[in-house]
Amino acid sequence: MSERGLIDLFLCRITNLSSHEKLLLAQRCESEADFLALSRIDVELLIGHALRGAAWDKDALARQAEADATAARRRGISWVSYRNTCYPPLLRETWDPPSVLFYRGALPNPEKPLLAIVGTRKPSEAGRREAYTLARDFARAGLAIISGLALGVDTMAHRGNIEGGTPTVAVLGSGLDMVYPTSNRPLARRIVEQGGALLSEYPPGVGPEKWHFPARNRIISALARGTLIIEAPEQSGALITARFALEQGRDLWVSALGVASPHSEGVRKLHDDGAPCVSSARDILADWGLPSNETSKPARIFSPSSLAASLATSLKLSAGE
Repeated sequence: MSERGLIDLFLCRITNLSSHEKLLLAQRCESEADFLALSRIDVELLIGHALRGAAWDKDALARQAEADATAARRRGISWVSYRNTCYPPLLRETWDPPSVLFYRGALPNPEKPLLAIVGTRKPSEAGRREAYTLARDFARAGLAIISGLALGVDTMAHRGNIEGGTPTVAVLGSGLDMVYPTSNRPLARRIVEQGGALLSEYPPGVGPEKWHFPARNRIISALARGTLIIEAPEQSGALITARFALEQGRDLWVSALGVASPHSEGVRKLHDDGAPCVSSARDILADWGLPSNETSKPARIFSPSSLAASLATSLKLSAGE
């Protein structure tokens, strides 16, 4: 345990503070004693507004942090704080990174790019095949995929990446001991066994909540150099990931299959607004200057800022897919 003790576990249990506000608090406190000396008024002055919800109970937070540390050790869960040099650098550069990132397996290598592949939980059969095939082809080129372990597109992308021989990364909307959906628990174990990682900002014992998944999406897009949307209806959570990717200055593509799909209005809207369309893994590999077995014309480069502005006006942040 570092000299900071369990401060970072205290912070991740304060549910009425945003990620950015938790970081402000982390910067204020150098030790557990600093944290325990804070009054509710001290916290409110630091964050610039009144605390919402329950009273400021530091003793309860301390007890919960001890319980979280014990549970994490028993369940093979590690954690890294924002202030630790091992914290993922791409995540650190965003506006609201988690104050703590819990993980099983190995943290992603910051020297190797990740590609996010996301989409609807209810893809067409062609969409399922597309997600699997693209992720497998990226794996064969040595490119790891990051996604959200949800049913549908996410699941197929993780499977394709693993079966192509490259470890994959999954970001959860729950504690790492509460894998959701439960049907993907065998896949989660396989991800870790094959050298990949499970990540979450939520401590052990925290179950999946509707509002966790949009927040989870900002981590997926932040850790990736770019995001590829396979299929997505108008209210798909994949569009939230697309918006985060653009706000974070990441690349964004849509699949040609998604553009053509009759149930993928969200993908068509992204394409109409300027997102490049790709039909094979080699399109993105060529864009990034990565080797592949075949050559292809690179996908068109575009301005993320212009598409982000358009998407922000049309997409209502929700906890959809």
